[in-house]
Amino acid sequence: MDRAGNPDSPLFGMAAEVPSASALYHAAEKVRDAGYTRWDVYSPFPIHGMDHAMGLKKSWLSALVFCGGLTGLTIAALLTFYPSTIEYPLIVAGKPVNFFTVPAFFPIMFELTVLLSAFTATFGMLALNGLPRWNHPIFNWNRFDRVSDDGFFLAIEATDPKFDEEATRAMLEGLGAKHITLVYED
Repeated sequence: MDRAGNPDSPLFGMAAEVPSASALYHAAEKVRDAGYTRWDVYSPFPIHGMDHAMGLKKSWLSALVFCGGLTGLTIAALLTFYPSTIEYPLIVAGKPVNFFTVPAFFPIMFELTVLLSAFTATFGMLALNGLPRWNHPIFNWNRFDRVSDDGFFLAIEATDPKFDEEATRAMLEGLGAKHITLVYED
């Protein structure tokens, strides 16, 4: 069996190359149906429906962004209403110092909501994707260089509960995968 990386390092997983985008799509469906949970596909371009073929669920990022925006709105409301209505109620040009002053605070509330939503989206995306990761073990495989040109790859991680070298290799061979390789961390 081919090996990529240092065999003295921990095993990252098993990777294989498939001949086309449609073969990768069908391989993803079969890997999903086989019950694997820690695996990924790599292709030179997006493949329509791949998220469905992989069985990916809706991301939690939208909930995080909503919470970030709500936090921004709450902070802005507190920073504007508390000083102007409770701490330092100043009557300027006969304007009220109660809840009716809210139109003056709309720009502040809007801007802080957008700002915290944007920061939450950026840092939440990085956290949910496990980034920054300076080097991925799959880059140790020389053949993987083709992924930016014309290669279609599937990798199953060794941390997957169903991962077994022989069974996983047999399943990948049954999918028509070529160049099946064990990939090590270093």
